[in-house]
Amino acid sequence: QVQLLESGGGLVQAGDSLRLSCVASGRAVSEYAMGWFRQAPGQERELVGGITATHGSTYLDDSVKRRFTISRDNLTNTVYLQMNNLKPEDTAVYYCASGRGWLITTASDIDYWGQGTQVTVSS
Repeated sequence: QVQLLESGGGLVQAGDSLRLSCVASGRAVSEYAMGWFRQAPGQERELVGGITATHGSTYLDDSVKRRFTISRDNLTNTVYLQMNNLKPEDTAVYYCASGRGWLITTASDIDYWGQGTQVTVSS
């Protein structure tokens, strides 16, 4: 059984940084695409970015690519989302996700979700 456990969310001020972690069990993060999604109140869940299987190429939405980075540690089977210069519009529940294949582009590519971690950025 695959489980994804996120941590690292919290309440911060604009301009602060946070690092979200996602520890996977039951699946190697290097063998499947991994991604981070977020969902703000009243809005649809959106892809923040992802990391491809095997080669570990990363990609991020234009709204965050100058501020966020995605990485993974194959030894600890953990994926990270480093978020710098946070803005109030980054406030959302952030979800770690594991895809069926080597790349994640939409939520339909996901077969396992984490429980989510709240990130709140005050102005």
